[in-house]
Amino acid sequence: MCTAITWNTTEHYFGRTLDYTRSFGEEIIVTPRNYPFYFRHMGEKKTHFAMIGTALVSNGYPLYYDAVNEKGLCMAGLNFPGNAVYLDPVSGKENVAQFELLPWILGQCDSVDAAKERLRRLHITSDNFAEGLPAAELHWIIADSHQAVTVEAVREGLHIYENSVGVLTNNPPFPMQMFALNNYMHLTPEEPQNHLAKDLPLRPYSLGLGALGLPGDLSSQSRFVRAAFTKLNAAAGSTEEENVNQFFHILGTVRQTEGCCRTADGNCEKTIYTSCCNADKGIYYYTTYGCHQITAVQLRQTELDAEELSRWSMQHAENIYYI
Repeated sequence: MCTAITWNTTEHYFGRTLDYTRSFGEEIIVTPRNYPFYFRHMGEKKTHFAMIGTALVSNGYPLYYDAVNEKGLCMAGLNFPGNAVYLDPVSGKENVAQFELLPWILGQCDSVDAAKERLRRLHITSDNFAEGLPAAELHWIIADSHQAVTVEAVREGLHIYENSVGVLTNNPPFPMQMFALNNYMHLTPEEPQNHLAKDLPLRPYSLGLGALGLPGDLSSQSRFVRAAFTKLNAAAGSTEEENVNQFFHILGTVRQTEGCCRTADGNCEKTIYTSCCNADKGIYYYTTYGCHQITAVQLRQTELDAEELSRWSMQHAENIYYI
């Protein structure tokens, strides 16, 4: 399970946690403008916008989990089990396989508006990437500095929802996640007021009581509420370092500790990595479960007109500063 947010301060930041039982060897990948993408039903695209993000590279193909392109458009796919439905190709549509959706959108679109126009012509197909790699059940958040949308392919068709809160987790479907926020409209970062009985001498006995009732469990619905409350109330800084640090603190409220969430087969979920990308500058920051030090890779310090992927292994060993 995972959580993604988009956050606008002096600049636009986008990132996510990836929660799973194990790593698949994902790396930080820059796909330059001239790296050719071969789409199952749409042919070859030899040129496109450059992008940077986390991906598993299989047979030379970057299977992106999340990324931002050189124009500042961001996208992440999150687990959506039991609800995602992909179908066979249909005529009259742009037929794009599930694993191709992120490079299809980020390779051609420079804004959420352009992505929405492209998505209206789109049909997501159920093609497997390879034997043993079936289509993952996902939904997506797409964001720029002005707006965000959630994209869900379900049995009724492809839905595009305005995402005014700038948060996405997993199940239930996005409209239900948004509706659940109504149950928490009383939450506040301020000291609570006595609305129970004016005649009773009730007073706050601790800081933070305005957030009493904020869910703290690890379910996707609770993480959605917690991430929304934290993000919408978090104080922005005035420097890049302050805002990046604050972004990781926001996502820190939904990180999973190994051992606290066990799957049916006895494995434990944990936050494999947490990312934060300055979409305006093309700087991709990340931490991993084993390494809390923030590592950064800069898109614009690579050769954007190259034809080969640039790849960096993630840091998984803790770097402790001894005094």
